[in-house]
Amino acid sequence: MPVFLAVSRLIDAVSQFMGKLSEYMVLLCCLISAANALIRYTFNYSSNGWLEIQWYLFAFVVVLGAAHTLRMNEHVRVDLIYGSVSDRARLWIDTIGLIVFLLPACIFLTWLCWPFFWLSYMQNEVSSNAGGLIRWPVKLILVAGFGLLTLQGFSELIKRIAALTGHLVVETKYEKPLQ
Repeated sequence: MPVFLAVSRLIDAVSQFMGKLSEYMVLLCCLISAANALIRYTFNYSSNGWLEIQWYLFAFVVVLGAAHTLRMNEHVRVDLIYGSVSDRARLWIDTIGLIVFLLPACIFLTWLCWPFFWLSYMQNEVSSNAGGLIRWPVKLILVAGFGLLTLQGFSELIKRIAALTGHLVVETKYEKPLQ
């Protein structure tokens, strides 16, 4: 179990780094958006490339930030029973959910996105918009994001199993989002 927990800590560190990077991408996206608006209204000049880079950054934030969100136990979940059961039952719910739902879906989506990216890369696909950007980097972000979410799912599974076997204490508290 110590080896698995070490691997889990490594994956957690990568997810935390990508989460922090995603936070800075939000700032960068805002700055690019503001600069684009300022240039468009001041100099009557605009480029589709500036709009597309904002979309790329947003994709980066959402897709690569997902693993960090999972690590922080902040993903939205169906909490019909989760909030009213014991910590051990929550660990079991998380374990079953990771094995049955999250990991198969993420593995499948990573596998599905790879040819989508590879074809774009091989064709050096470019946006059809005038002044648009190359497309393969944003498609690579999809592969990387689902791959990282898969790894973080394995990390969470390791932690849940370690908690169930008494090797680790995992916080299972979950606050339902206010609506």
